[in-house]
Amino acid sequence: MAGESKDPIKHDSAYGQWLGDLKNRFRQTQLKAAVQVNSSLLQFYWELGEEIVKRQQQTSWGSGFIKQLSQDLIAEFPEIKGFSERNIKYIRQWHRFWVGGQSIGQQAVAQLIAIPWGHNVHIISKCQTTQEALYYVRATIEHGWSRSVLTHQIESGLYQREGKAISNFESTLPAVQSDLAQQTLKDPYVFDFLTLSKNYSERELEKGLIDHISQFLLELGAGFAYMGKQVPIQVGDRDFYLDLLFYHTRLHCHVVIELKITDFEPEHAGKLNFYIKAVDEQLRQEGDAPTIGILLCKNKDKTVVEYALSDIQKPLGVTEYQLTQTLPDNLRSSLPSIEEIESELGSEL
Repeated sequence: MAGESKDPIKHDSAYGQWLGDLKNRFRQTQLKAAVQVNSSLLQFYWELGEEIVKRQQQTSWGSGFIKQLSQDLIAEFPEIKGFSERNIKYIRQWHRFWVGGQSIGQQAVAQLIAIPWGHNVHIISKCQTTQEALYYVRATIEHGWSRSVLTHQIESGLYQREGKAISNFESTLPAVQSDLAQQTLKDPYVFDFLTLSKNYSERELEKGLIDHISQFLLELGAGFAYMGKQVPIQVGDRDFYLDLLFYHTRLHCHVVIELKITDFEPEHAGKLNFYIKAVDEQLRQEGDAPTIGILLCKNKDKTVVEYALSDIQKPLGVTEYQLTQTLPDNLRSSLPSIEEIESELGSEL
């Protein structure tokens, strides 16, 4: 880009002509806002970003161009917050990120302008590649994520985790069902909403997940409907208890989740296979797809898991979970719970 022009940019005739055209186009955008406020505004942003990049390459308007443009647009549209110098730089960055020296299809642009501007800014600020960014754009459209949920999913590395679990779905489910089931699994699952003691038990892990069921369901992903914990299943004269039972509304099947606070062992797969068979025979209704099992363990050896699943007849996936925060047992017992804190705050109001 050429250096700063000696004459103030506001007196440049080409700039003045372009600015006038820009103002007229934005007024037209405002007329459409009552019907398509987000998409119309973002379409304008996209075109503005494209023109800024092009004009900075082709003119000698200098480094003060963005600041002057911001001042001129704010003077004309004082009620609009989107013309700050900072936001105009985001608009330029947005276009640069997606174009990257290559043309971007209209279908992709249509997806970008279908989500709020704040979501777009967050995605390009946090994602390293357009492939990763487009994944979060499409997921936001599909699931209707708020910005806080989007932030959580990006920071937890959902793109890197989704569909990565080891399973035998390909050999135990029809092709379409297998692909969808594989995409529902993550590796690892991140339970960063839990604070457990260092030597927590499986029951404590289970209780923590259910006590935070909304966050647990968010981490599991779309489609999971909670049915119960320690669900009794009778086989012969004996009672067995499923750690967690869900129904997946997209896969149309029951999902049995078994929790293990230890490393994966081959016998874990055999036990879960037994539970899946029992659910298929006792709970599966006409129209339901085969029951799926998910084994959540602290660690796993990929080769051991693959050996263990090779002869398992029921659909089963093995994945790890992570806790990002644990407390020493003695400290945890001395700290108040969330409920106790809320109760104390309530008494002071």
